[in-house]
Amino acid sequence: MKIKEIKEGDLIENIFLTKDKRLNTAKNGSNYLSVRFVDKTGEIDAKLWDEADTYNKIFKKEDFVKVKGKVINYQGVKQIQIKQIERIEDSEVNIADYLQTSDKSPEEMIRELKEKIDRIKDIHLTKLLSLFYEDTEFIDLFKTAPAAKSNHHAYIGGLLQHTLEVASLCEDVTKYYPEINPDLLIAGAILHDIGKVYELRYSKAFAYTDEGGLIGHITIGVEMITEKIRTIEGFPHKLEMLLKHMILSHHGHYEYGSPKRPKILEAIMLYHMDEMNAKVDMFRRSIDEDENERENWTAYNKFFERYLFKNYK
Repeated sequence: MKIKEIKEGDLIENIFLTKDKRLNTAKNGSNYLSVRFVDKTGEIDAKLWDEADTYNKIFKKEDFVKVKGKVINYQGVKQIQIKQIERIEDSEVNIADYLQTSDKSPEEMIRELKEKIDRIKDIHLTKLLSLFYEDTEFIDLFKTAPAAKSNHHAYIGGLLQHTLEVASLCEDVTKYYPEINPDLLIAGAILHDIGKVYELRYSKAFAYTDEGGLIGHITIGVEMITEKIRTIEGFPHKLEMLLKHMILSHHGHYEYGSPKRPKILEAIMLYHMDEMNAKVDMFRRSIDEDENERENWTAYNKFFERYLFKNYK
């Protein structure tokens, strides 16, 4: 039984991936385990009240576990009351069954991005983009990487899907602003998050690599672009500077991690298209994954700092 199929009152005996685990202390002084389980279809909270100290030693975060328990409704949200839990070896499961993935074909998304590259007229930008898409190591990572540890497009193939969507949005708006350099804008959109292929690890749960935690995807991305440009004879210095500015400024604000704020029209446009695409994905997933099935409103959403209305369609 998949997490999305679980209903209140179900008696379960399932294998899950442990996304998070904490040993907490109740008001009466006894310890209990608070666990977050995931599979390909979603996530669910669980509690273990008996022998928490013993079970805490049996498994850890990112372990696969076999769980016996009962599904209850706690404050409008489904929760598993764990009766028994045991660790399962990775070799006993198909890890792909426990990782959420994009519902779009990676090969088809790559094809669509290559079509956008073919429409770029600037020969230097075309060459730069082609170098990335001819790099098999990069493409293999790009096809599978999530766009974030959590929040938007946080699933296998999420980075590729987010990149395609942002590039498509940027392509669409160029017809309304004739003063925009469309080649620069589309190139910036395609390259803006490439550093995430090295910022995040995603063999099971998503987490930051050491490089991601210490340097971050914006700086990593600029370094990747610099490395490719060095192999292109006669790449214009001004074009390189403008493209790198777009990468450095695409989060829009210092407090959001951008070392520069957007100072050219193409960078302003990229920031807003990137921001819109991320926020829409997060809103959709907040609605789709809300566990309070009895209400028209979601539980309080900490990111959006509000309740979200679900019954508007």
